[in-house]
Amino acid sequence: MPEFILEIGSVEHQRSFNALDDFTRGYIEALFFTDEEQLCDDSDGEREMPSVAFDMATMESRFVGGNSFGFADLASDALESIVRDCEAFQRVNAALLESAYARDYDAEQAGRDFWFTRNGHGVGYWDRKPLEADSEEYESLTAEMVAASKSGDNAAWNAACAKRSALNDQSLGEQLSKAARACGGRDSYVGRDGKVYL
Repeated sequence: MPEFILEIGSVEHQRSFNALDDFTRGYIEALFFTDEEQLCDDSDGEREMPSVAFDMATMESRFVGGNSFGFADLASDALESIVRDCEAFQRVNAALLESAYARDYDAEQAGRDFWFTRNGHGVGYWDRKPLEADSEEYESLTAEMVAASKSGDNAAWNAACAKRSALNDQSLGEQLSKAARACGGRDSYVGRDGKVYL
């Protein structure tokens, strides 16, 4: 799959973007990754989806032509709202995020997963291997489920499944997912001034 490259804009915009913490940069990247098509769709037909140039050597893609959107197109109100949302989520969930960062998981991905999870994009915290339940008991219950399935013992399968589900609910991924969903979703749109708002 080609890598999504967020368009940043001018050197000044690059400085502003780089001044943000990793979590917030990941969140903004995910916003434009998931909403590029929606942002480029205008019922008046004035905006059209830009074409994508794909470089096989680097496995990167970039929007070319058309009217693509990027960091420079964020309205100042939207950026302020994003920064507030990201700061609040990180502050309230500091202990969970610290535990996640102790695994093979970083703040930029956590920011992306905050956008994906709170907006129901079908991927997010609960879907990340490093955030899964990692106990021996969880693995043992998985083995019990497989054995019960092979033997046709539905009662044993259901019991192991219920115990494993309870452990999964305690995983970092599920805890962070619940926290993100509690924040409610955000919609992005293009205002009459051509800026991206939330």
